[in-house]
Amino acid sequence: MNAEIIAVGTELLLGDILNSNAQYLSRELAGLGIGVYYQTCVGDNADRLFSAYEIAFGRADIVITTGGLGPTEDDLTKETAARYFGRELVMHDETMARIEEIFSSQGLTMIESNRKQALIPEGAQVLPNDNGTAPGILLEADGKIMIMIPGPPNELIPMFGKQVAPELAKRSGQTFVSTVMRLCGIGESSAEGRIKDLIDAQTNPTIAPYAKSFEVHFRLTAASGSREEGLAMIEPLKAELYKRFGQDIYAEDSTTMEATVCRLMAEQNLKLATAESCTGGVLASRIVDHPGASAVFLDGTITYSNDAKIARLGVKPETLEKFGAVSSETALEMAEGAARTSGADVGLSITGVAGPDGGSDEKPVGRVYIGVQAFGKSSAIEVNLKGDRDKIRARSAAIALDFLRRTLLNRG
Repeated sequence: MNAEIIAVGTELLLGDILNSNAQYLSRELAGLGIGVYYQTCVGDNADRLFSAYEIAFGRADIVITTGGLGPTEDDLTKETAARYFGRELVMHDETMARIEEIFSSQGLTMIESNRKQALIPEGAQVLPNDNGTAPGILLEADGKIMIMIPGPPNELIPMFGKQVAPELAKRSGQTFVSTVMRLCGIGESSAEGRIKDLIDAQTNPTIAPYAKSFEVHFRLTAASGSREEGLAMIEPLKAELYKRFGQDIYAEDSTTMEATVCRLMAEQNLKLATAESCTGGVLASRIVDHPGASAVFLDGTITYSNDAKIARLGVKPETLEKFGAVSSETALEMAEGAARTSGADVGLSITGVAGPDGGSDEKPVGRVYIGVQAFGKSSAIEVNLKGDRDKIRARSAAIALDFLRRTLLNRG
């Protein structure tokens, strides 16, 4: 089966809202073995929306809409769907009762327009919304499937995972199982080149590379009769990827880099402290994004000026004078100082030129040094990054976490 996603809402066309729903749905549909060949965005206009339905069903088995299920006059998704399928809108009593209960429980008075959300195309399947008033709707006719989901991500994501995905899997006649291999420290083109033979020869399971923020992901998908069978089919392909990429693979599925680093630190009973200059706290922020960070993360300092590096971390004035703040020597002393002043076992530091100003021929914008102090020794790396200030800062933090991960893996 293949699907088309139609995002409904003039605010999307105006750029007021980022269409993150399409990205999420495409990824989830791929995991179900359902291809997405087109994505459409259409405003709150009944005629244009009707035309979008005609075009979509001309080239897709499944059409999934997001948005346009609210109580206002410009919410037209299901009204236009009813018109397209030649169905009447009828009151769904269970949905109406639920909407009334939501308003009552919050001490609010339901206005008449909210009754509109309980109108459903005749013969459609209602997908209850545990996080809002607008239900999802599944319409099936003439071998085509239309699924309408509310637009807010906090409603769309749980509804898709809990209700839509099982419905689609049931209709496919197969179980689709996916595993994501997460890689860092290698570019997309290089990674894809090293698995070209696997891609060319793939049948079932399949392998698909994706470029992510400073990472590369491989999605492995198997179609089988059961989840257990699918996982077993994926295992040989996973083993081959580990053989080819080794430590470039840092985790599987939804495990983040910061979660991986925190796990390794905990397994080795180590505590971490960070010292940042050009990243201004981006590194520490990423670490504490992981809920278990408190078990291993002691301290994070932002020493933006040279005086702060001297006073807070004990960086030697002569080091700064001779080598400059942006140097491997300063990065090393920052890492050592972070560990020493906090009592941590490991210190991790970043210093560099994030731009757009401040660069020179000797130290251009994007020149960054990352230092690690661990196990009684210190080491530093130099990286040269491209992009704007935010990208350089984010990329520096990502590389620092990967540098620390590899240091922990290769503890001698």
